[in-house]
Amino acid sequence: MLQVWGRRNSLNVQKVMWLIGELDLPHWMDWFQSSLQPAFLNGIFWGYYRTPEAQRDWKAIEASLRQCAGYLQHLERILSEQAFLAGEHLTLADIPAGSMLYRYFELDIERPKLPNIEAWYARLQLRPAYREHVMVPFDEMRGRLEY
Repeated sequence: MLQVWGRRNSLNVQKVMWLIGELDLPHWMDWFQSSLQPAFLNGIFWGYYRTPEAQRDWKAIEASLRQCAGYLQHLERILSEQAFLAGEHLTLADIPAGSMLYRYFELDIERPKLPNIEAWYARLQLRPAYREHVMVPFDEMRGRLEY
């Protein structure tokens, strides 16, 4: 069973619900794009990793770290009861948030203790497609000052 998280009047939710309806699937929703992704990608990855150290806005980065940690606690609770986000097997629900984990765990940032997410990440790392398509170097994206 897939669980949809989001507002019924959200354009992103409507797109997913339409597809789910067309496929006649029991359902979930990818809240990653509207919640966790902005906190991590915009606030942490861009604000910390992609921005040269001298130009970083540490207040904004720290706020994003706190926000990201809150969203990850939600996933931590879900994963305390099951191996993957929608049950005992990998589904489409795992792909959006799971795709972020490699960068999240590779960055030199403070992270809360997340044993269930760490175990989920270890399970994802066992998958050849995850290793091939997600666990790719991203060093060239690091923010550097140009002289």
